Amino acid sequence: MQLIKDKSFGGERPLFGLKDTRLEGVTITEGESGIKCCRNVEADHCRFIGKYPWWHVDGSLITNCHFEVGSRSAVWYSNDMVMCDSVIDAPKFFREMDGLTLDNVEMLDADETFWRVRHLKVHNVRLHDGTYPFMFCEDVDVDGLVSDSKYVFQYVRNAVVRNARIVTKDAFWETEDVTVYDSVLDGEFLGWHSRNLRLVRCHIAGEQPLCYIDGLTLEDCTFDAACDRAFEDTTLEASIRGHITEIKNPRSGHIVADSVGRVTIDEHIRKPADCIIETRQ
Repeated sequence: MQLIKDKSFGGERPLFGLKDTRLEGVTITEGESGIKCCRNVEADHCRFIGKYPWWHVDGSLITNCHFEVGSRSAVWYSNDMVMCDSVIDAPKFFREMDGLTLDNVEMLDADETFWRVRHLKVHNVRLHDGTYPFMFCEDVDVDGLVSDSKYVFQYVRNAVVRNARIVTKDAFWETEDVTVYDSVLDGEFLGWHSRNLRLVRCHIAGEQPLCYIDGLTLEDCTFDAACDRAFEDTTLEASIRGHITEIKNPRSGHIVADSVGRVTIDEHIRKPADCIIETRQ
């Protein structure tokens, strides 16, 4: 593997077609497509300033790097990437990829990032600001996520999320086969229109959660007092610890909680309308 160390490159496509190369202390300055159509590239303690610096690269290891504000849309169409101990200041990262692992990465503008990524692994990642991270991702494994971005995990398929703290709006919409363990989920309209959503030992906050779901499972979850009108038009099996403020028009299944506030059943409930609701003795 050749080594390029302590150099700067600018303009358009300065390192096009690079193969079997390690970059150390390299700066990609203003310009476009600094590293493009490459294979087997490592970058350590590098800075990326210009636009689109890492496209169509197969086999990447990025460590201790900084992607600055101007490096928007930096990593697209690049498969089999590992990124560790790095900071990203720009939006629209990580699109149309297969095989991406992030470990100890902070994203300061997570707008429209992680779109259509397959086989995604996330460990100890922090997302700030922006909208719609993780859109249309498949085969996702998350362990350690802190996020205040809006509309996270929309249209995701086959995902496991552990030890997350997510403050958001409209999270986990239209997902399929998603399980969340030991996490705090704080946002309005959580999980609407999903299939096979399972929450285990999670704390749920926000208005009108978990509605219009086919196949919801809750295991030892807790609810914030503001969680009203939960479970409308949902089929579910739910074990709730503590109190839930309001249950409204669940379609079918079984709910057991320590205590229940209001149960609203009205003319809008959909058949079979046979959900069993009970409290622990």
